[in-house]
Amino acid sequence: MKLGNVSAKSRHERLIPDKKGKRGGRPRFKKSGKLRSFCFSRVNHPKAVIKFDGKQIITTRFGVIRVIVHRPIPDGFTIKTATITKKADGYYISFSLEDKSVPNLIPTNNIKTAVGIDVGLKEFLTTNTGETVSVPNFYRKSQSNLARKQRKVSRKEIGSNNWRAAQNRIARLHQHIARQREDFHYKTAHKLVKEYDMIAVENLNIRGLAKNTKLSKSIYDVGK
Repeated sequence: MKLGNVSAKSRHERLIPDKKGKRGGRPRFKKSGKLRSFCFSRVNHPKAVIKFDGKQIITTRFGVIRVIVHRPIPDGFTIKTATITKKADGYYISFSLEDKSVPNLIPTNNIKTAVGIDVGLKEFLTTNTGETVSVPNFYRKSQSNLARKQRKVSRKEIGSNNWRAAQNRIARLHQHIARQREDFHYKTAHKLVKEYDMIAVENLNIRGLAKNTKLSKSIYDVGK
């Protein structure tokens, strides 16, 4: 229950205005079937209910849980929290890590390469040198497939096993699109980081732009 109290406390604090007078909004009630994730505030602590030895999850309630490790925890990093999330194709656990070492920052007078980036809808990004990266349009390319799956769901009896299976197929497709975008973003960012010492990026209010129904599809197709 302590974990729940901590989570509730953090949500309550969002009601308190920040320095700019903004609030995070009131907590919303969620049915049990709508909950997709939960967080453990301590990991590998003597009093923690969850531990990770690099190969498996050890819990006080469910015992040992075997996991597929995406990549090992880097040396010198400490696991602070763990979040278990239910997705369309299974359960995932992600860790927040702490690294107490201080990275060496490049002094501004030693910066040799710099670039400015302007993001957009016709082109994913345009640099000040005129280089462009095209929008991959993962969502638009999957629209016909998504519409076909949604029509199949509409013909199923709500709550039946066939309805749940059809819903899961839609969720898997959305997950696939999200992972395509995430991979594209990572590779694009990795390329820029390798080529430039300093990167200046335009700051946009994506949520505000997405309220424009004529642009929302294009905006979310380039967003994560």
